[in-house]
Amino acid sequence: MKKRKISTELAYVFGIVFVAFGVVLMEKADFGVSMVVAPAYLLYRWLSPTWTFVTFGMAEYCLQAVLLAVMALILRRFRLSYLFSFVTAVIYGFVLDGFMALGAVLPADEIWQRIIYYILGMLFCSAGVSAMFHTYISPEAYELFVKEVSSHFHADIHRFKTVYDCVSCLIGILLSFLAFGLWHFEGVKWGTVLCALINGWIIGRFSAFYEKHWSFYDRFGWRKFFES
Repeated sequence: MKKRKISTELAYVFGIVFVAFGVVLMEKADFGVSMVVAPAYLLYRWLSPTWTFVTFGMAEYCLQAVLLAVMALILRRFRLSYLFSFVTAVIYGFVLDGFMALGAVLPADEIWQRIIYYILGMLFCSAGVSAMFHTYISPEAYELFVKEVSSHFHADIHRFKTVYDCVSCLIGILLSFLAFGLWHFEGVKWGTVLCALINGWIIGRFSAFYEKHWSFYDRFGWRKFFES
C-alpha cells in the first residue's frame, strides 16, 4: 500500500485543533473531562466565578508551565524546546477558548447527545495527541512530559501514557474534593476514569493507523531549532 505524505508541521496543527475540540466536546458531555486537563478545568471552574478574566485556556497554559518546570527537574536538564512547548500551550489555550465559545451553543439536553459528544471528544483527543507524537515541533507540556520522560527511562510511550493518565485522574479527584468539598465530583466523573484507562490504548491505535497510511516528512527546515 502506497502511503500518503503529510508534513510534520501539519500534524502539529491537527494535533492542537483536534485536542482542543475534543476537550470541549467532553466538557459539553458532562460525564467528566479528560484526566489530563482535569486539574486545569477544576482550577478554571474554581477561580472564574470570582475572577472572571480566568479562562479554561489560561488555566491550561499556567499549569503546563508548572509541569514543564517539574519535567526539567526530573530530567535534570533544560532545553530551548521546552520554551517552545510553552508557546504551544498558549496557542492551544487560545484555540481551546475559541472552541469553548462555539461549544456553548451546542445542544446537550438529551442523554444521547451527550454520549455522542463524549465518544467523539475522546476520539478527537486521542487522534490529536497521536498527531503531536509525530511532529518535531514542541507539543504541549502534557505530551512533551510523556515523550521526554518515557524516553529518558526507556519506557514504552503508550504504557507510560496510561500510567500518566491515571495519576492525572487521581490528582483531578483530589483537587475536586479540595475545591468543591468532599464527595462532590466536579469535572472528574466516571467518564474521566474510563478515559484514563483506555486513552493510552486508543492513542496507540491511532499511531498505528497513521504510520500505516501516512509518511511523515518535514516541509520546513525548522527541526534544528526545536531539537536544541
